[in-house]
Amino acid sequence: MFKKKKENKNNKIDFDRLPRHIAFIMDGNGRWAKGKGKLRTYGHKIGADSLRIVIKHAQELGIKVVSFYAFSTENWNRPKDEVDEIFRIACNLIKSKKESMIKANIQLITSGDISKLPKELIGEIEDCIEKTKNNDGIVVNIAINYGSRSEILRAVNEIIKAGIKEVDEATFRKYLYTTNLPDPDLVVRTSGEQRLSNFLMFQNAYAELYFPKTYWPDFREKELEKAIIEFQNRDRRFGKIKG
Repeated sequence: MFKKKKENKNNKIDFDRLPRHIAFIMDGNGRWAKGKGKLRTYGHKIGADSLRIVIKHAQELGIKVVSFYAFSTENWNRPKDEVDEIFRIACNLIKSKKESMIKANIQLITSGDISKLPKELIGEIEDCIEKTKNNDGIVVNIAINYGSRSEILRAVNEIIKAGIKEVDEATFRKYLYTTNLPDPDLVVRTSGEQRLSNFLMFQNAYAELYFPKTYWPDFREKELEKAIIEFQNRDRRFGKIKG
């Protein structure tokens, strides 16, 4: 499933200027399914296929880190049947692809409070994290039961508990879920919506934002390459002036 190709022949991508970390807001599953006369849950099922394909192709291209907004703290407000199905799909995906991830040198990590998830899903996540922790290939960060405001408040409370009186940026970062990751260089939100929706707001301070109209279930290899090319066409100055 995650077997890496020897080379990629896309000559439009500058492989010397790849984004290190791409973060995805996987939006549009329900609308995609509705447009096909299907239930919203069908969109989540096909969306899981897109996630798998994007990970595989990102690894082929040489991307170091990919993050996926799988389930937000606000998503608990959705109908229970839909929430249960999202968790079932996630559990089955991890269970069925775990060995492939191990062999493909993929490391799985999560962002968010996984303690609130179903026990079976927690078990599969923890087992996959443990079995892939020594892999040094692409890092796959799944943001599940995640909200950026909750993450920031959690970090603040942990700092208070630690008795730290003064906090600089480096110290604060140690208390984030993403402490060992580079900040995203590129954020991709599918379906044409143009907002971050409480996703990695601290980490995305200097990320390039890309909002394709494509729904997530249709976001595959070519769409990923378009996003990278768009990123490489941006002029990133980080507050500086180019002379």
